[in-house]
Amino acid sequence: MSGLSSLQVFAIWALPVLFAITLHEVAHGWAAKKLGDPTAQRLGRLSLNPIKHVDPLGTVLIPGLLILLGTGFIFGWAKPVPVTWSNLRRPKRDMALVALAGPGANLIMALAWGAIGRLATYIPSPWVSRPLIYMGIAGITINIVLMVLNLLPLPPLDGSRVVSGLLRGSLARGYSRIEPYGIWILLLLVATGALGWILGPPVTVLRNFVFSLSRMG
Repeated sequence: MSGLSSLQVFAIWALPVLFAITLHEVAHGWAAKKLGDPTAQRLGRLSLNPIKHVDPLGTVLIPGLLILLGTGFIFGWAKPVPVTWSNLRRPKRDMALVALAGPGANLIMALAWGAIGRLATYIPSPWVSRPLIYMGIAGITINIVLMVLNLLPLPPLDGSRVVSGLLRGSLARGYSRIEPYGIWILLLLVATGALGWILGPPVTVLRNFVFSLSRMG
């Protein structure tokens, strides 16, 4: 996307980032409903209206600053979808499945953006095709980043819910005690550049895989 102004880059990334973050949360709520917990539905959090999911800091400010600063690394978050553990039919297993639904939605969205980008190559007008191709690249990138990031086994990320579902007894309880410090560990990884080093290889492999499927890369 070289040669584009900061405003153009922001416009290209805005929609993919917004959908990646909000649909990730909707997927959690949808999975919870299917597994017996209607809490998210009762609170109106299964809506595709992004306004119901936007966190001013995580959905707007942080991703926007990362895009405008050209950091090369973009992530964010929406308001977490509430899940009532006791409503789930098999709470330990089902909580892990609910957690996996978010990254799963990001993978589906990455593939969908790849298809959009591929279809855009058949549009003869560059005024239409170029923005859609760039948006497809952005959509693939942000969704793969969010998928891999959320699968890290660091509380409160989704990967930690999966690990908790696999652990038993005192191991599970000890692991859950990390959660109050999880966000600080994550910020430390961001500040030191270690997060990019951890996420870089799997993000690159998966991103290139989706590009190859869509024949955009």
